[in-house]
Amino acid sequence: MNTNFIRSFLPRWSILLIDVFLCFCSLTLAYLLRFNFAIPLSERVTFIYVFPFVLISRGISFYVTGLYRNIIRYMSSRDMVQIVLILSAVSAFFAISNVVIYATPLKRFVVPYSIIIIECFSSAFILITARMIYKSIYAEATSSKNRRSIIIFGANDAGLVAKRVVDRDAGTKYQVLAFLDEEERNWGKRLDGITIYSPDKLPELLENNNVAHLVLSTTDISYERKNEITDTCLKYNTKVLNVPPINSWINGELSFKQIKKVKIEDLLERDPIVLDKDKIESQLKNKTVLITGAAGSIGSEIVRQIIPYKPAKIVLVDQAESAIYDLQLEINEMNSGILCVVVLADICNQSRMESIFKDTKPQLVFHAAAYKHVPVMEENPVEAVNVNIAGTRILADLSVKYGVDTFVMISTDKAINPTGVMGASKRVAEIYVQSLNAHQQKTKFITTRFGNVLGSNGSVIPRFRQQIEKGGPVTITHPEITRFFMTIPESCQLVLEAGAIGKGGEVFIFDMGKSVKVLDLAKKMIQLSGLTLDKDIKIIFTGLRPGEKLYEELLHTSENTLPTHHPLILIAKVREYDFTTISAYINELSEMATAKSDMNIVSKMKQIVPEYISNNSVFAELDKK
Repeated sequence: MNTNFIRSFLPRWSILLIDVFLCFCSLTLAYLLRFNFAIPLSERVTFIYVFPFVLISRGISFYVTGLYRNIIRYMSSRDMVQIVLILSAVSAFFAISNVVIYATPLKRFVVPYSIIIIECFSSAFILITARMIYKSIYAEATSSKNRRSIIIFGANDAGLVAKRVVDRDAGTKYQVLAFLDEEERNWGKRLDGITIYSPDKLPELLENNNVAHLVLSTTDISYERKNEITDTCLKYNTKVLNVPPINSWINGELSFKQIKKVKIEDLLERDPIVLDKDKIESQLKNKTVLITGAAGSIGSEIVRQIIPYKPAKIVLVDQAESAIYDLQLEINEMNSGILCVVVLADICNQSRMESIFKDTKPQLVFHAAAYKHVPVMEENPVEAVNVNIAGTRILADLSVKYGVDTFVMISTDKAINPTGVMGASKRVAEIYVQSLNAHQQKTKFITTRFGNVLGSNGSVIPRFRQQIEKGGPVTITHPEITRFFMTIPESCQLVLEAGAIGKGGEVFIFDMGKSVKVLDLAKKMIQLSGLTLDKDIKIIFTGLRPGEKLYEELLHTSENTLPTHHPLILIAKVREYDFTTISAYINELSEMATAKSDMNIVSKMKQIVPEYISNNSVFAELDKK
């Protein structure tokens, strides 16, 4: 319906005439109702003065109060109250007129009291209803041509809730076009008036309709299917949204604003990991657990995942004051009842760390503190030695001295065939804790390796997201660079599992899934943001950074693996080192770090880790020698 036609068809003066006509209808209805649709002849005689008197009075009241000037399409409860008050005031006038006229020789009522009451109520109902109908017609006429469609994946309870939320909160902008469901028995049926289709119909629906969003209302969907759906939608510039879990709905109710866009992390996740919770609980319950790097991405998630297993005490060690304070506030809000000790300290400070071990007497240590940025460590080998190597040795030695049961070190895939200082420093730390495990019988030393963690501080995805929000460009070092990715919760779950099953001396590696091309990752992130590559935002290549690999790997070529009870955790068979020899090497590295001799440090690392071959680095000249 043409909105200009509606405006021209209902000019202001016509609203006044229509209102008066509706009052005429209401008055007629009042008489019919009062006399059971058989109006006596004596009452019909009064029509000649009752109807003009009532209608003129109504018309004057509407004109004087300006009721006809109100914009009907924006009618609100205030307008309804105004209508009721105007009608009531005029009806009161009719009643007073009856009293006055009855006092004259005529001795009769102008308008019977029963008619006054019925007419007042019916006029209010008719005038308000007519305006509401007009408002609905206008809204439908103005919005239907502009409304875009929404498809809901999941013809279930959550899907029905999502549909009704769209109707309630966003009905002027969107309308639900279809449901998609994996269950064949539902195809062709209707849910709340909307047809349910097979997911195979998605391309056809997107091709033939203006679909703004596809809403994933179900969590019972494989990540392969989620990626497939997202790829299809992105071809048609359709955004994919996620209905949040029920436990995150506000006061148990869902609103349209809570339905968020699918993030790249959602598409890189894998099916939920099944953990041996009993074994993990037996390791953690009523124990004192110390976590280094507790305020970091991995450390803080380990804290969150440990809390449900009810340890007696958690000791949080980090040197980042603000971050550790934020974590403390988060833990306090959980009301877990677990004692959390926050310690602001540097793991390189041996006397400070010894006092912490002496005071807290930890039974388990999760060592997540490290310098991890490849280019930064390439320029600062001294700090790589101080923190990643010497810091790890301090913690490992103290764990033996104070009788820690299990020490779990968080390592990286960059320690395999390292091409930079960071990876090499982590490999030296691995070698030390593994050799220390064989050198003593008190503490089990376990190493866990995994690749890039989605969303961790400084990782590629937050960086891309920042660049996209700023309008680009998105920077990638090389068009062929690939990386393994794992979510923070997933990686920490496997760390807990590895710590529980480890007997000491193992280097656990995690199944990281398929290697992902970073360029493809960036393109999908741009599309998920609703932008067009090379039109709204560009990708530029900056060249590999010092020490950076083109491809990452999880195993040295001379290594092999052994299975564990968990399909995503393997044990790497690595070369064993003599503890006395590696201790001497680390002493030499520490002396070189004190002398700040970068070339000597890296040269010694290459001696300890023969597979360390520098890439795109000033230290590559050492490989020639």
